[in-house]
Amino acid sequence: MQKTLELPDLLRLIDERSTAFRAAVAAAPSLDVQVPTCPEWTLFDLAEHLGGGDRFWAAIVSAGPADAPPAEATAARAALEVPREREALLGWLATSTQQLLSALREAGPESGCWTWWPASQSPQNSGGVARHRVQETAVHTYDAQVTAGTPQPLPAEVALDGVEEFLFTCCATASAWPHKPTSFDFHAAEGRSWRLTVDGDGARSTRIPAPGATTSEGSDAVGISIHGTASELVLFCYDRIPTDSLHVDGDAGLIDLLRAWEPGQ
Repeated sequence: MQKTLELPDLLRLIDERSTAFRAAVAAAPSLDVQVPTCPEWTLFDLAEHLGGGDRFWAAIVSAGPADAPPAEATAARAALEVPREREALLGWLATSTQQLLSALREAGPESGCWTWWPASQSPQNSGGVARHRVQETAVHTYDAQVTAGTPQPLPAEVALDGVEEFLFTCCATASAWPHKPTSFDFHAAEGRSWRLTVDGDGARSTRIPAPGATTSEGSDAVGISIHGTASELVLFCYDRIPTDSLHVDGDAGLIDLLRAWEPGQ
């Protein structure tokens, strides 16, 4: 049975990916180099974004339940003072990560808080924040590694949870799909699969058996199946690698429709 990662595992993974991010920043030729996967940012901008995000979400979690971003979090982001010297920046990043980890640890996984995903399948609590921050940190670590010339696949433990986290958090909506109802199947080479269904009721995702495992019930409604390693699927979902990096069966044009879709929340 596939289980969602528990809070101690999520905190460990945030710490591990943050450490890898700092290592990539330390190895890069310059903080002013452009990030190929985020061409509008320099490496310094990327570091500011990730560290600032850690501090922002730490304040959100600490503030507890809210209907909007709490003032503490907004103030924390507005007051950022990010050092431009590399060693000082690395220290600032480490402190930012520890602030997030401390806030999540103190709150526990069930503590309610504001999130930007109220209409999703992910909970509006500190556990949901921790799960999403693992993925944000992992993907931006990949960005930093690409910039440093040392890209590495996302660790399998991170990526396997990341496919589902992306589908549950970033894709789920009650807004009607404006095209013919269909489904997108995502198959990880590590043996896990998910189905994203889009129709007049919106978009929602479920875990499904891996190809050939048990049943193909409902397969006639599948418009496209996307196969790759879990790392490749996550990087594809976050638009870090192109579609032709994966194996695709079915109507590839559906990917363009999905990326262009901007459902109301």
